[in-house]
Amino acid sequence: MSDYNIKEEQIDIEKAIHQMAAVGIMGNVFLAVFKLIAGVFGHSAAMLSDAVHTLSDVFATLIAYIGVRVSKKKADREHPYGHERLECVASLLLASILLLTGVGIGYGCLQSIISGSYKEMVAPGVIAVVAAIVSIATNEAMFWYTMYYAKKCRSSAFKADAWHHRSDALSSIGALIGIVGARMGFPILDQIAGIVICIVIIGVAVSIFRDALSKMLDTACDDEFENELKGFITDTAKELDDSIGLDVLRTRKFGEKIYVDAEISADGDMTLKEAHDIADGLHDRIEEQFPDIKHVMIHVNPAGYHYKLGTDL
Repeated sequence: MSDYNIKEEQIDIEKAIHQMAAVGIMGNVFLAVFKLIAGVFGHSAAMLSDAVHTLSDVFATLIAYIGVRVSKKKADREHPYGHERLECVASLLLASILLLTGVGIGYGCLQSIISGSYKEMVAPGVIAVVAAIVSIATNEAMFWYTMYYAKKCRSSAFKADAWHHRSDALSSIGALIGIVGARMGFPILDQIAGIVICIVIIGVAVSIFRDALSKMLDTACDDEFENELKGFITDTAKELDDSIGLDVLRTRKFGEKIYVDAEISADGDMTLKEAHDIADGLHDRIEEQFPDIKHVMIHVNPAGYHYKLGTDL
């Protein structure tokens, strides 16, 4: 069964959005300051890089919060289809921040390796090790918390923000390996860890970017969902009237929501009111069964019309 027709649990979405933003901002401000202090006094390039990454997460959470709040605005005269795509814009901005952060970290570490300046660096202190462990635990907890509520709210922007927390946890694991290695007499590991962090961050950024772009380009839903929807429409139409058939089905993603265009065939001798009532009933049942579908447009054709044109399913 596709996730698209799973009913949402009743939660206070407005409250959940505020809580996710508060947790993300306060948690990352604390970690960024802690890592910065640990990186400076612990003489760790990997921890300083990690601190910069964490600081970027503060801005990422703010962007996610603003994007989600704006996307929840009701449709108006200038935006009759709503504002859902603004959440995708927020996700694209988040991906861009991640990408730039990753490239910056990787460039700095690579430059240090090429120039050999890492050899002159003092071995990282114990405080850097402690900071890395605290960061791993805190960011992993923030990831699960944010992802849980992001799924409940069906928010791609906060899902992207959750991955910011997860990427920070992964980068801290790399930093920990580098710090421990440097303390054992292999200072280059601190820089290599920074490059690994860079690769992880860029990978997450590309994934978020592709997902957001897909939702902005009217991309069709996957085959699993469309086949499930076709089966539901066909079965429901038969319940309403035995003569009803499905001619054409098109789906498109609009942010986190889905628009559906369907053409059904009906007996040509049916009255306009009868055809309208069937289409209206089918419309309501589809939207009730699939909560992610924002709107369904159903067009009624005389039976056999599309098959004559050779444009059947």
